[in-house]
Formats: sequence, structure tokens, C-alpha cells
Amino acid sequence: MSAAQSLPRVAVVGASGYAGGETLRLLAGHPELEVATVAAHSSAGKHLSEVAPHIDLGHDPVLQETSVETLRGHDVVVLALPHGESGRIAAQLREADPGVLVLDLGADHRLESAQDWADYYGTEHSGTWTYGMPELPLAEGGRQRDQLVGAREIAVPGCNATAVTLGIVPLLRAGLLDGTAMTAVLPVGYSGAGRTPKQHLLFSEAQGSAAPYAVGGSHRHVPEILQNLRRAGAHGDLSLTFTPVLVPMSRGILAVMNAPAPAGTTTGDLLEALRADYSGEHFITVLPEGRMPSTGEVTGANTVRIGAAVDRRSGQATVIAALDNLVKGTAGAALQSLNLALGLPETTGLSRTALAP
Repeated sequence: MSAAQSLPRVAVVGASGYAGGETLRLLAGHPELEVATVAAHSSAGKHLSEVAPHIDLGHDPVLQETSVETLRGHDVVVLALPHGESGRIAAQLREADPGVLVLDLGADHRLESAQDWADYYGTEHSGTWTYGMPELPLAEGGRQRDQLVGAREIAVPGCNATAVTLGIVPLLRAGLLDGTAMTAVLPVGYSGAGRTPKQHLLFSEAQGSAAPYAVGGSHRHVPEILQNLRRAGAHGDLSLTFTPVLVPMSRGILAVMNAPAPAGTTTGDLLEALRADYSGEHFITVLPEGRMPSTGEVTGANTVRIGAAVDRRSGQATVIAALDNLVKGTAGAALQSLNLALGLPETTGLSRTALAP
């Protein structure tokens, strides 16, 4: 972009939450975008430094009220709001400012089926937007990134859905997993539960304890994952038992997935299928045989690291995917999709290098 051209102006709504804050952190290092407005609800009127002192935008903006009037006139609006809220404000904004590019970090626009939405969320479906998972291979050929080029409405995937989807899609496509008997257990960092104060999120409750939640098929990412698998070409009946577990770390997801493999399947077969689908993907690393990922390897990075193995005694395939739930699981996926929508290089402003220790 030439010096005579102004940078696209971005507004971030829900800037005082973890997802909104992480979006701001990444945008602060993006050379082709300008953060023009930050908005919040209960934190409106405060300076950004009061709620997110780790973010340096070069100035210290005051958080504005979340309203269509505040958001009109921007090139890009990022909504980091609870489900139900983003659908409402997005509809109002689209009516008032039809040309704006809107990214929803919440769940409101991910699902294609209104019945799935009603079953898992219990409210009226807000419609389906272009899904923000660029690496997802599609049954008809190509990748989801092809759909994101020039998109004006983007539904950013759920963090757990990203880990499970990217871990098992290539293996289902290659016929190396029994899709009727899949399980996934996901140790998840506490930032995945949001920033709203709740008793079970207190340090004294969480430290030294692992706590499962949404057990028994009730987690709202289940229909999203199954939708992804079908879009990628998985055939027949699909069944997924999905159990997230809060563990005492701030960030990270370690998705541990199991399913029966066809007789004679080897670890090498699994890794070959994963590499075949992801060999050209900048942000996905398939580990060599004998190595498995950890969450510490992806903290702060827009990456997914995947390992796989076959238990020759039980006939079960195990796939393990690690990602940072706030980066590749949320804000990084949003920025990656935003780059594609604006015609920028997909990797702009994003790093594969993690923080350690």
C-alpha cells in the first residue's frame, strides 16, 4: 500500500475480553491495518490500558459503547461477543453500513443448519456466514480459503472445533478412521472459558484441579465439527463423543482423538495422509513418527501441530493436535481470514514462532 493510501480502519468490539484483547494484540503488529476504535460494554469509558495494559497500539484509546453509531464508517468490524449478541449487532450494522467487512468471533454465524442451532443454542438462528478456516479441504476440491477471498461476512471457527477438525479431517478423507466411533478429549486452558468472573474460574478453585464440562454430547462445538467433516467429504454416519477438560493453564488446547482404524493401518499411513493434505500449509505442522505435540510448543503462535500413532494391539488410531486457543483458535484465525478477504498475503501479521518457556 502506498504512503498516499490510508490503511483499512478496524473496530474491535468486546475489546476488554480475552478474544477481543488477543485480536488487538495481533492487530497491533499488523502493518496493513489500523485499529481505529475499540468498544466494550461494561468497560466502556475506560482507557484500554486499564483493561488490557499489555497491548500497545501507540496510543491509549477509550473504550466506546457498543452501538451501530460507534461502528459505522469502519472498513472492518471484529465482533468478540457472546453468542446471541453478535448476531443482533451484526444485523443492525449490515443494514446501516452494507459495505463493511464483519468478522464474528462468536458462534452466531457458524452453523449451516437452523435445527442444529436450535438444538444446541435454543434461540433463533442468525444465518450462515463464510467459514473462517482457510486450511479446511473441501469435498468438491480446493480449500476454504478460496471462499474467503473477497468475503464480507466471516464466521470465525470455535477453538475446540479447529483442533478436532484439522486433526482428523485428512484421516477420514483417506478412509483411515471409523467415523462412527470417534472420541475426543481436550484439555483446555482457562482463557477458553472467557474473562467473566465465575466461582469455578477462581485461582483457588482451578489451581491443581482438572474439571470436565459439557459432558455427554452437550458441547456446542459438536455440530460445528460434524459440519466441517461433512464439508470435507466424510461420508456416511458420523458420531463424535467430545469431552473438554479445563486444566490449570492460561492458554492452549491439546485435542486427543481416537477412533478404530482399518486392519493393517500403520502410523506411517496416518502421517502420510496428514502430510498429503497439509504439505503446503504454512500454519500446520505434521510431526514425524514418534513425536507428539504439546501446548507449550504453540503458545502465542498461529500454528497447529499434529502427531499421530496406531496402537497395533487395540487397532485404535490416536491423533493429537495442539494449538493456542486464543491465537489459531480465535484471533489468529480471524486475522488470517481477514487477510484473505482484503487480498493481503494470508500470513501478514501472524507468526509461527511460539513463546517459551
